[in-house]
Amino acid sequence: MPKSPSTLPTVKVSPRGASRLKAGHVWVYRSDILSASDVPPGSLTAVTDQRGKPLGTALYSSSSQIAIRMIADEPVKDFPALLRERVVAALAYREKIVRDTDAYRVIFSEADFLPGLIVDRYNDILSIQILTQAMDADPVRQILISELTERLHPASIVERVDPRVRELETLPPRESALLQGDKHSTIITMNGVQFHHDALAGQKTGAFLDQRENYAAAASYAHGDALDVFCYQGGFALHFLPRCASVTAVDSSRPALEIADQNAALNRREKHPEIEWIEANAFDLLKDYATSNRRYDTVVLDPPAFAKTKRDLAAALRGYKELNLRALKMLRPGGILVSCSCSYHISSFNFLEMLASAALDARRSLRLIEVRGQAKDHPILLSVPETAYLKCVIAYVT
Repeated sequence: MPKSPSTLPTVKVSPRGASRLKAGHVWVYRSDILSASDVPPGSLTAVTDQRGKPLGTALYSSSSQIAIRMIADEPVKDFPALLRERVVAALAYREKIVRDTDAYRVIFSEADFLPGLIVDRYNDILSIQILTQAMDADPVRQILISELTERLHPASIVERVDPRVRELETLPPRESALLQGDKHSTIITMNGVQFHHDALAGQKTGAFLDQRENYAAAASYAHGDALDVFCYQGGFALHFLPRCASVTAVDSSRPALEIADQNAALNRREKHPEIEWIEANAFDLLKDYATSNRRYDTVVLDPPAFAKTKRDLAAALRGYKELNLRALKMLRPGGILVSCSCSYHISSFNFLEMLASAALDARRSLRLIEVRGQAKDHPILLSVPETAYLKCVIAYVT
């Protein structure tokens, strides 16, 4: 367990690092660390500027480019108590803002002042993801799991492991596994739509909870013949069923489409159309459809992140533009385009600029209906822009 404040190791940061912290950000990169001698990996550490003035308390990583993640702007006297307080505060926030679902993000890392920890709730199953040395320490794990169990009473707790992150943090390899209980599958409900969920399968922690509110918003405008591209397990497509004459959904993953079809069976109603599931490369399919003059009234584009780093920005924007250009050519006048990006490095300005360019090349006009972001259970800290990553534009096409 971490030492008392008076005996904490100290990390000294550069003027640039200090300015970043004073502006409200919580990260300092390794290039801005002036000294960090004898600081154990994953430890609680005091932080000072170059003159020794205290700046607060942080969690230290010995290997990540993000060397420190601030946990408080003052000395931390009781770290276990602080962890418990932060969990309680995160739950209280969700109680105020989460509606119409039993699947939502419980803890969102820096945005909930628990850097390196992701917790999602899927009905009676909790899924956790640990991303830093500090949060991976056994005493910290025990405190967090105990508090989550006491507050939420889950049937099971599953840990989802990102091997690449553990490698970057020089953490020992782990497998995704049940930490508590023996149940790893359930049925969840978002906006009245049901989904199968296997906490040990799928992407992220098993589903895309950040799009939950965008599913409902897009469905309120969807009409006619709809095409959902990069549909994964059918989030947008299933929400469109009550409002559209036909729904076609495309993904390159057969396992994802098989689950999507099972989800469709959960939500089948007599007056709903059957969803046509297509396994295909989205770029190739849209090119073929545009060439063959296929037309739709609603098109959703929800691709994976094209820009993992700043270096990918130009290529990513070209990819987004190609997709949106083809979609715009396929939309009938009065159609609805729902275009998404989960790439943090693509700013809202970049994304809207790309859409404007695609519309110009397609000789179509776009009227913005809504410019949206991630669901409210994925909070955004204004002082930490990295907490804002998802863009969802809903536009009327003429």
